Parts: sequence; structure tokens; C-alpha cells
Amino acid sequence: MTFADEVKNAVTPRAALLVIGVLGLQLLFIASYVGALHKPKPTDVPFGVVAPQQMSAQLIAELKNLPGGPLDPRTVADAATAREQVLNREIDGALIVSPRSTTDTVLIASGGGAALADTLTKIITKVDLTQQRTVRSVDVAPASDQDFDGLSSFYLVVGWCVGGYLCASILAISAGSKPANRQRALIRTGVMALYSIVGGIGGAIIIGPILGALPGSFWGLSGLGALTVFAVGMLTLALQALTGIVGIGLAVLIVVIAGNPSAGGAFPLPMLPDFWRAIGPALPPGAGTWVARSIAYFKGNAVTGPLLVLSAWAAAGTLVTLLLSMRRRPDDAAGDTAPVGSTAD
Repeated sequence: MTFADEVKNAVTPRAALLVIGVLGLQLLFIASYVGALHKPKPTDVPFGVVAPQQMSAQLIAELKNLPGGPLDPRTVADAATAREQVLNREIDGALIVSPRSTTDTVLIASGGGAALADTLTKIITKVDLTQQRTVRSVDVAPASDQDFDGLSSFYLVVGWCVGGYLCASILAISAGSKPANRQRALIRTGVMALYSIVGGIGGAIIIGPILGALPGSFWGLSGLGALTVFAVGMLTLALQALTGIVGIGLAVLIVVIAGNPSAGGAFPLPMLPDFWRAIGPALPPGAGTWVARSIAYFKGNAVTGPLLVLSAWAAAGTLVTLLLSMRRRPDDAAGDTAPVGSTAD
């Protein structure tokens, strides 16, 4: 047998295509993470301004016209309202101008991301210096001292996402990449649901009672974890039902390559390029990270939209998986009678 024949036997056309696909994922991984995170800068950050009426319009115009457009300033009635809007996650910070002194206050929320909070303080400090004024920062939603740069929420959600697509991949590969019948699909969905509950509770135990990295409701985080794991797991099962083993790569593409760098983890959404800040809230890592931070630092505010996003992924994945399992294929008979550990289907 010639060397060329040995190569053909060792690397089948199918294997070669899969290797090329893996190479593509590898390059996309590098491009996505470096592209999204190599040069973070704030753009159109929702920002409140509390100032005397005679200077409010001029100040807002000045903030709006800063080079690069870092802020999207708007008038806020008073300091209490500004604080409430920050806690409700309607704005990311606010400047409160003191008419009786030369020291102003900037409200920040490091629990939503320390990088953004620090950046807002620097921007306002620089603006006030031009007016011979100084700034003091007040953190209305401070990150835990066990949560460096507010990253724990992001890594918690990443762990849940990894568990979701790995569990789904194992369930499918162990008996073929496509569900051969409705019963098998139902069993996989049930196992995925049970795994999601255990994974959600386990993650909340580690991040809370064991490490003390995140405050907030233990059961709230557990429920979020279960929904996140199930959403990613059912998305993966659905993609596998549609495309076979390629579905694992597609799940990695959606969740890891597109979802993680756009999640607002290392740098909050307002600091990401336009494309990434646009897709982030619609993907499981971004939705999960937002809710985890809200539970931990913002009294559970502003979670309805992200929870609906996660629920939509879970529902769509479950529906596609179950519908495709009812479609009869020529090899169904062989698949139905094959041993559990086989790959006949």
C-alpha cells in the first residue's frame, strides 16, 4: 500500500471536512475575541445629568459632543431619581452638579462592570477639570470585594453554558448524533432538564456559600443557572438533530465564538464595538450575565427581557428537537433496534 493510500485510509473525506471545520472555528475564535476585546472604548453610554436649569442644557451638549461620543447624556430630575435609574439599570452612571461648591458627584455601579465604572469616572473628572471643578465618585451598586472587576457573574454563566453544550453533545454522541425516535428525544430532553437543575444549583453553591464571590439570592441564581444550562443544551440538541455531529460545532459558534465575547463580561456592553453590543443581549451568555449581575447587585431589576431571551432559546431548542424526532427516516428501523451504545442512527 502506498503512502497516499495510507493517508486516504487514515483521513477520510468526512474527517478532512471536520478538521477543516475545526480550523475555521479556531480562526473565528481568535477573530471574535480579539476583534471584540482588543480595544474597548465607551460609546453612547446612557448617562444622567442632574444640574441647575441654567447650566443643564450647556453641560449636556458638552457631554454629547465629547470626542468619540462616549456618552448619551440625558437630564434627570434630582439625585434620588438618578440613583434609582442606575439601580434599575436604565442608565450606567450620572453626574450630580453641586451649585453650592466646586465638587460634583458622579454615580457609578461597579457591580455592572468595574471597567465601565472606572471609565465614566475618568471621563467626568476630565470634563470637570476644564471647568475648574473636582469630582467624587459614589458607587451605588458596588461589586463584592471577592468579585474582582465584577467578572464572577460572567465566568459563572460561561461555566453553565459549557456544561449545557457538553452534556447535550455527550447525550447525542453516545447513541448517534440524531435522535432516532420520539422516545429517545424525550429521554434526552428529560435528562437535560435534570442536569440543568443540578448544574444551576451547583454553580450557585460554588459562587455563593463556598467562594463568597457573589451576593444576591441563592435560589435566584440557581434558577438562572438551570434556565441557562437548559437553553444552551436544548439549542445544541436541536442543532445536532438538524445537522448531525456538525451541530456541536454550530453550538460552539453561537455560544462560545459569538456569545462569550459579546456577553459584556470583561467589558460591559457599552464598551464593545457596535456589532458585538448588538448581538450580545440576544445570545445566552449575554442574557445570563446581565441577569446574574442584576440578581447580585441591582436587586433583581431589569431581568424580564434577558429571561425571555433564555426562555426563547430553551423553547425553540426543545420544539425543534421533538419535532425532528417525529420525522421518519429510512434508517429509523435500524436505529430503533440498535443497542443503546451504538451509532446506527
